[in-house]
Amino acid sequence: MNPFKDNQLTDRLETAAKAREAMLDRYRSRPPADDPAVIARQAERQAVISAREERSRERETARIASEAAAAAELKAQRELEAAEQARLAAEKIERQAALVAEQKAARDARFAARKARARR
Repeated sequence: MNPFKDNQLTDRLETAAKAREAMLDRYRSRPPADDPAVIARQAERQAVISAREERSRERETARIASEAAAAAELKAQRELEAAEQARLAAEKIERQAALVAEQKAARDARFAARKARARR
């Protein structure tokens, strides 16, 4: 016969009653709320909670500061890149102006040479 099936209804009821009684005994044996040990434990828990919240605030502050520094660095980098792009654009415009002036001088020289040949 299976030993797990020997458990009769009365056995199960007795086991449940003993378990309820044990829970009640544990509840009754608790110290009252105004006991100094209970108050000390609550104070310790509150101190741990306060310290945890303080560390959390410090981490959040550090995270915000880090994000602000990263944003400032990114902004500075973008400004530097924009200045570099502006410098390159100005150089390109200068080169184009110089090229146009060179081409005009060459064209004028050819024109003057043609005029000089025609006068002879």
